[in-house]
Amino acid sequence: MTDVKKVADEADMIINGYAFTQNEEGWRVLNLNRPDKAAVFSKNDEVLETSMDDIEIQIAKSYLEKNRKFLEEWDAEIL
Repeated sequence: MTDVKKVADEADMIINGYAFTQNEEGWRVLNLNRPDKAAVFSKNDEVLETSMDDIEIQIAKSYLEKNRKFLEEWDAEIL
């Protein structure tokens, strides 16, 4: 079973209940309200793995596309 609190604590960003964590493949996304719904996106935003339906994939992908730049800007400021 997924430890939702641990995933949320380790997430790089959380948007509307979706936890986004960057990894070597790209991004892992977990719906914190339905932890059985997850996806892995490549660095080019292609879906590599998922248990989400098509609509939820588009929602998560949209959040990622619209907010990734803020995380990248924040990372650049820290470095």
